[in-house]
Amino acid sequence: MSTAPDMALRNGNETHTISLYVHNKPGVLVRVALVFARRGYNIESLVVSPAANGPFSRMTITCSGDPDTLEQIIKQLEKLVDVVHAIDHTRDAVYETEIALMKIHCEIDSRTEILQVAEHFKAKVVDYGSESMVLRITGSSEKLDALLALLRPFGVSELVRSGKILMARGKATT
Repeated sequence: MSTAPDMALRNGNETHTISLYVHNKPGVLVRVALVFARRGYNIESLVVSPAANGPFSRMTITCSGDPDTLEQIIKQLEKLVDVVHAIDHTRDAVYETEIALMKIHCEIDSRTEILQVAEHFKAKVVDYGSESMVLRITGSSEKLDALLALLRPFGVSELVRSGKILMARGKATT
């Protein structure tokens, strides 16, 4: 959960989370990605899903860079025909979460310690193998990063993260 004033900085650049409400049509994702690419902005995380109503989708994009350049990107995004609205939620009160699956290499003698760490972070074991286990965890990006850092010494053999999703709190538009 985030209340926005706790914005992360990466390489001296502020991390931004942008929400787009778009028509669900072929080619929209490419056109959106091109707006970022033309300005030299890297998309760090991108989640696309159907919206609650009608033929629309919601995109949640996480990126970092110069705020002035991002302002220009948002203006360009709003000019695209298939974009209904684009909002930078960097300083907004939002609820955000992410999900990850982590495959951990674990011998029998280290399982107890791994399970204790997983329990502390409320991670769920979704698969046991003879030499590995898969954990599912949900929460803030920082929470996932912290669990990953603690489990790396055991041997994280695979990692899949969903990317951040968010919703504006109260009556504010996402």
